[in-house]
Amino acid sequence: MKAIVYDKYGPPEVLHLKEVEKPTPKDNEVLVKIHATTVTRGDTIMRSLKIPGPRWQRLFARIYLGISKPKRTILGMELAGEIESVGKDVTRFKKGDQVFASTFRSDFGGYAEYKCLPEDGMLALKPANMTFEQAAAGVATGGITALYTLRKANIQSGQKVLIYGASGSVGAYAVQLAKSFGAEVTGVCSTTNVEMARSLGADKVIDYTKEDFTQSGETYDVVFDAVDKISSSRGKKSLKKSGIYLNVGRDSGSGGDMKTQDLIFLKELIEAGKIKPVIDRCYPLEQMAEAHRYVEKGHKKGNVIITVAHNNKVTVQKGVT
Repeated sequence: MKAIVYDKYGPPEVLHLKEVEKPTPKDNEVLVKIHATTVTRGDTIMRSLKIPGPRWQRLFARIYLGISKPKRTILGMELAGEIESVGKDVTRFKKGDQVFASTFRSDFGGYAEYKCLPEDGMLALKPANMTFEQAAAGVATGGITALYTLRKANIQSGQKVLIYGASGSVGAYAVQLAKSFGAEVTGVCSTTNVEMARSLGADKVIDYTKEDFTQSGETYDVVFDAVDKISSSRGKKSLKKSGIYLNVGRDSGSGGDMKTQDLIFLKELIEAGKIKPVIDRCYPLEQMAEAHRYVEKGHKKGNVIITVAHNNKVTVQKGVT
């Protein structure tokens, strides 16, 4: 099968197209024929090994990812596709089911034509009203992260919530989720993304290039930094006395905190029309390096999608541009 692999850390050019062995599902696994995946900020961090945060966090990440070279050579944190075959003990899914999934607890692997996943993993039937590209667009990453983090605030109807970074994958889902909880939502983003944030349901949008939200005198029940770009002291300036400050880097948990029920919960919200994905750009699998270069600039709107075609034979094994 085709896959994008990386054998060393570095710039996007370390990613290359290669023919690798097609996986075979174990008794409790399904084999997914992948139609779409994404490039997330997390993918670019793992590829470059430029780990943010304190020294202990960087050390832990390096041990997990691989000290001198990657332990897991195929990136890709989420996918959408069709089940091609199932192991003999699988009961929840069948051949032909259209699914979407997080690969975070399954050693990643979305940058390929096929991926085996355990049936009790972060895997669910694709929302009926979504294409494969839409289903892969951050629901299982940004959506789950936003849901997990916002639940810590126990948002009540009528509360005021500010989302800093309302146009990224996590932020876009956070705006919609906070609205679905009944909150009055203020989004903070750049000029080019103001209308997008409004279209997601934000009651008010602040353009951070023109206005500092901490100087407005407005206070909030919840302030959520969805891009980890403001200091906690600055974020807390606009909190009410009993308000809660959340930071995506500190409060979003880990892969072990994910629950399949949360993915199903988001699926139901999508099918009810309460949340929708935001897609910035689509690239074919063969242009993975270009997609990484774009995401690394830090200005993507929502999600960057990778489409996986299944009719091309691999002829190139070097850097993809």
